[in-house]
Amino acid sequence: MKKIIFGTIFVTLALLAFSSFSYAQTTDESVEQLREKSRIDQINIEEINNKLKILSSKTVETVQQKNVLSSTIKELTAKRNKLVSEKNSTDKKIKAAGIIIKTLSSEISTKNKILDKSNESLSSLLKNLYQQDQQPLLIKLLSEENLDGLSRTYNDVIYLNSKLNKYIKSVTSQREILDESKNKKEDEQEILNSLKKNLITKEQEVVTTKKEKDALLVEKKKEEEALKKETALLEKQKEDFERAIEDYESQIKYILNPSSIPKEGSILSWPLTTMILTSSYGPRVSPYDRSKIQIHRGIDLRAKVGTNIYSMASGIVDGTGNTDIVCRGASWGNWILVKYNNGLSSLYGHLSSIKVSPGDKVTKGDIIGLSGGAPKAFGAGSSKGPHLHLSVYASSGVKIDTIPSQSCDGKIFTQPMITASNAYLDPTHYLPKF
Repeated sequence: MKKIIFGTIFVTLALLAFSSFSYAQTTDESVEQLREKSRIDQINIEEINNKLKILSSKTVETVQQKNVLSSTIKELTAKRNKLVSEKNSTDKKIKAAGIIIKTLSSEISTKNKILDKSNESLSSLLKNLYQQDQQPLLIKLLSEENLDGLSRTYNDVIYLNSKLNKYIKSVTSQREILDESKNKKEDEQEILNSLKKNLITKEQEVVTTKKEKDALLVEKKKEEEALKKETALLEKQKEDFERAIEDYESQIKYILNPSSIPKEGSILSWPLTTMILTSSYGPRVSPYDRSKIQIHRGIDLRAKVGTNIYSMASGIVDGTGNTDIVCRGASWGNWILVKYNNGLSSLYGHLSSIKVSPGDKVTKGDIIGLSGGAPKAFGAGSSKGPHLHLSVYASSGVKIDTIPSQSCDGKIFTQPMITASNAYLDPTHYLPKF
């Protein structure tokens, strides 16, 4: 019988020793695995940083090229606008010269008609004069009453001839001036047409160059966008690796300090004088959406608004706050985090009043606040009715930190946050029997 007892004790001790050895070995292996993962991710981050440097250099170069192209395109646009303006101005001058040439041509045509008629008159006069010169003197005398009349008629013809010659010379001189003016305007118009052709050629060259630069600018913008997307992707990967490393470090820290978790037992006292448990630790139906299951990281105790809340052990107030100030009805509302001397910490949430301040020392049974949780009351946080929410953590796995609000975009909460996923503990494992 004794042999059986001793044998049983030996096997039990051996199993315990083996179990302790296996746990230590497993812990060491887990730490090494996490460190190896952290080291690999660190290498990945270094590689990403190198790629980001290259991408940054390429992006800067691309942006500079894009800016140069944009500046060149602006200059080309201004140059083209100037050429178009000059071309339009030249076109107006050409049209104006054309109108003047047309007017001069009309005047020249009028002068030519006058000269033709004047020449006809002169020819007729000269012909008559010639015919008179060919008539015998007897006939001339017979055609006139006397010699004085013959002399007067002859002198009138000579005078008229002289005046007509002078008029013809004057009109001819005027026509020559008009011809000269017309020739000058035609030369000017020809020069303007040549200038217009030159401006059109230059404008076409500028338009062609601008099209090429526009196409290059589009490509550079696409290249810049692609570089930005690649950079954003790498930065996201880097962020993921950094977050993973933080998680590994958190796990390592927690694995390296397993003794920081106190043994289960009645080392805490109840925070209320009367206990009615309305929600346990673990999975539960969401009070806001009955079709969903959520993990409740604590317990809820029914309590009227204004009920005294007591410290469950001796310790120090690590922090207090009110998340309703940032985003009403989205989190704990008024909260207190007490770090106890036994290695545990607890969160008291949905309070109507806080009676302590960060840094205060408390002992078991001290009043630290008043219960709340009345719907829509300021400081109640996310609550469907009056109650006290109680969470318990391993002290080494919780700290007061900030977190972006999912309900209020751009807002940031300050509240207790765990640093290791298994820092949450079931409060009932450390409280007296319910």
